[in-house]
Amino acid sequence: MQIYNTMSKHKEEFTPQVKGKVSMYACGITAYDFCHIGHARSAIVFDVLSRYLTYKGNDVTFVRNFTDVDDKIINRANTESTSPEEIAERYIAAFHEDMDRLMVRRATIEPKATDYIQEMIELCEKLIKDGHAYSTPSGDVYFRVRSYPEYGKLSGRDIDDMRSGARVAIGEEKEDPLDFALWKGVKPSEPYWESPWGKGRPGWHIECSAMSERNLPLPLDIHGGGQDLIFPHHENEIAQSEAALGKEFAKFWVHNGFVQIDSEKMSKSLNNFKTIRDILELRNPEALRFFLISKHYRSPIDFSFDTMDDAEKGFLRVYECFSEAETALEREYNKKLKLPAEIQTEFDDLKQAFYTAMDDDFNTAAALGHIFGIVRLVNRVLEDKGLRGKDGTKAFLESFLKEKDIWAEILGVFGNAPKSIIHDLRLLHAKRLNINVDEVERLLEERNEAKTQKDFAKSDAVRETLKQMHVEVRDTPNGQVWAISQEI
Repeated sequence: MQIYNTMSKHKEEFTPQVKGKVSMYACGITAYDFCHIGHARSAIVFDVLSRYLTYKGNDVTFVRNFTDVDDKIINRANTESTSPEEIAERYIAAFHEDMDRLMVRRATIEPKATDYIQEMIELCEKLIKDGHAYSTPSGDVYFRVRSYPEYGKLSGRDIDDMRSGARVAIGEEKEDPLDFALWKGVKPSEPYWESPWGKGRPGWHIECSAMSERNLPLPLDIHGGGQDLIFPHHENEIAQSEAALGKEFAKFWVHNGFVQIDSEKMSKSLNNFKTIRDILELRNPEALRFFLISKHYRSPIDFSFDTMDDAEKGFLRVYECFSEAETALEREYNKKLKLPAEIQTEFDDLKQAFYTAMDDDFNTAAALGHIFGIVRLVNRVLEDKGLRGKDGTKAFLESFLKEKDIWAEILGVFGNAPKSIIHDLRLLHAKRLNINVDEVERLLEERNEAKTQKDFAKSDAVRETLKQMHVEVRDTPNGQVWAISQEI
């Protein structure tokens, strides 16, 4: 398996340092608000990576932290006249609710920053002792960036170029504008902890260094997060960890691309900020997950409700194939005949192509393309009347549905009951278009009664009424099936 390493800027063969055991750390949320679609993408990317590494036989220890003390948390607590602890707990719970809906599994360990204050203080003390950090009269502790010669190796930035644009803000006591805070002296109305430098709280970057070191052996096999974390957060993590511990911090650095909204950067100031909850009011959570893995994880993905609708159509097409296959298996199979050899060969080739794509930097976009190839093949078999009733067809469909379970395990999609998902998508689509589902069901029953009484004129009239409501009706051996017209 090859993974793109942000540190080397190319794909490398991934081999865990201990055979069969993978240590992975991904930076989690700052718990002060509901999660947005960018958080969803990053969480899903590392969930898929963890799932696939596990599927390949590895014991994966996955750590994803929560930042539960931060300026944004403190500001929100002050605005709402409550405590930072209450704000953090509220939005950690909301994170879990959102991730559960998106089929994102809990990490093996989910540490909170405030549970590791002593570890952070000890890390600061070691850095000060070794000359990599210094304290100030106001109780701040800063990391000496120039004491670590390799600073900038992850982001590719030149320290002298960074120095030319850096400034020391009023009130800061830095030796150098490039230096960054490890510990912050207490300010009025802020939570604090006792330290050798007085009352204060940790800086953001030191948190992940302390939590990763205490929960996983270093160097980590994989460390990552969104591309926005490469600089300064991950660059600073590397500097402070390697300076303190004298060894490599992580072997592989994995970063997912940004989510854009209607081709623009997501921003509250642009009024295009989309929380997961906003989107799931009218969208199926599994369809959203499908959308977010439909592009390679390192590429940007452009979210709009139109692009989401397009992805949902493909998602529905796959589930409809599952449903048709399940229905087809209910038939009689008593002809001792095999499928044409070329069908089985094509199926086997497409299955292998799925795993080849996942081994190539876990390329979910290409993997989904091969799933669609299998769906087209299965639909050809289902539509071929000459193949119905053959034992070979039955075995083929059973194999297809078993493969579905593997895709669900690896990708976190396609694991639900097809008829349930199809029904949910139909209801949500109707809700988006203000179509009265109760009225649709009433008209369908009226049409069914007319057909039973052989009143075909009335049956056709009801069909036309439904058509005017943008509802298409299809008669199947199992009864009437309705869907929203694709021409809307």
